[in-house]
Amino acid sequence: MSTNDIATEETVDTERPGRGLHLTLWVLQALLAAFMIIASGAPKLFGAESAAEGFDIIGWGDWFMYAIGAAEVAGGVGLLVPRLSGLAATCLGLLMIGAAIFNATILDFPVFTPLILLVLFALIAWGRRYQTRRLFSGGSGSAS
Repeated sequence: MSTNDIATEETVDTERPGRGLHLTLWVLQALLAAFMIIASGAPKLFGAESAAEGFDIIGWGDWFMYAIGAAEVAGGVGLLVPRLSGLAATCLGLLMIGAAIFNATILDFPVFTPLILLVLFALIAWGRRYQTRRLFSGGSGSAS
C-alpha cells in the first residue's frame, strides 16, 4: 500500500458521518427507497393511468414514462446498496430537478414534491459522499 493509498483511506474515514447521522441516513434511505420503488417508479413501469396522463401531456411517448419509472426503481434499489447509495441519491436528485422543471413548465403541476425530494436526496448524497468518492476511486473495504 502506498502513502497515497493510506492518505486516501484516512481522508475517507474522516468524512464518514457520525453514528447518529449514519443511522438517520439509513432510515431516510429506506423510506425514500420504498417511496421511489412502490409509489413513484412501479406505477410508471406498469403503465398506471394516473402516471400515463402526465406523460401524455409531455408528448414524448410511453417509452419516456417507462424509462423514468425504471430510473426511479433503479435509484430506489441503489439507495439500499451501501456502496451505491451516494451515487443513487445524486442521480435521483438530478431526476427531481428534471421533474420540477417539467412540473413547472409543461405540466403545470405543483413542484413541492420533487423539490422536497431533491433536498432529501441532496442530504443523502452529502452524507454518503465518502462512498461515492470511494466508488469512483476504485477503493475497497467496507462501505456500510
